Amino acid sequence: MLTRDPSGKRPPKALFSTDPTQTAEQIVRDCMKRWSLETTCEESRAHLGIETQRHWSDRAIERSTPLLFGLYSLVTLFG
Repeated sequence: MLTRDPSGKRPPKALFSTDPTQTAEQIVRDCMKRWSLETTCEESRAHLGIETQRHWSDRAIERSTPLLFGLYSLVTLFG
């Protein structure tokens, strides 16, 4: 599905679904639901360095990633 801004201020955007039975409205609604998750992941990479940790072991990464997400959540709640 291709969306366009009638005022021309934003570029056209393509939205996809793997379910051929979904209507255009359902596809847009599903994309809107994912937006908060997508921005959280993008900001966590940009500000916290998630997925860029340089640790010696997998266990160190398993400990630090949840800690970084928790810290990000606290800063967001109190900010």
